[in-house]
Amino acid sequence: MIEDHAEEITRGLLNDLGSNDRTPSYHALSRNNLYQRIFEVYRNLDRWLVDESDEEIEAAYKELGKIRFAQDVPLSEVVYALMLTKNHLRHYIRTSAFLDSAMELYQEKELQQLIEQFFDKAIYHTVQAYMQEAARWFERFAATRT
Repeated sequence: MIEDHAEEITRGLLNDLGSNDRTPSYHALSRNNLYQRIFEVYRNLDRWLVDESDEEIEAAYKELGKIRFAQDVPLSEVVYALMLTKNHLRHYIRTSAFLDSAMELYQEKELQQLIEQFFDKAIYHTVQAYMQEAARWFERFAATRT
């Protein structure tokens, strides 16, 4: 379901990131690169949720943390962008799901919980890598001052 509508969800999030007052650094980033990154998240989400491939999630989001640090995107904006990514997905699920039975409602709630867990991991690994890059930068900076 999600991967079939990845492009639509991606466009909505991309527009939000490009105009949101809480993500001003994202306004200057390449829309094409952002589009590709967002689309990959939505397109691969089913696989990540089903396979529970923590190693892949960790690798992908540690890379994101490093990239955003190198781009001088403030950590608060990086986290907010991930929150927006989750919220756009959750909104899509709520508004497009046709819940005809208690079983479908249960399945939607289960999916929402899996999404929460996924983004909790994504935020953790992104912040961890971002902070490691910041510590390395600070160490190099301090070494040049002595």
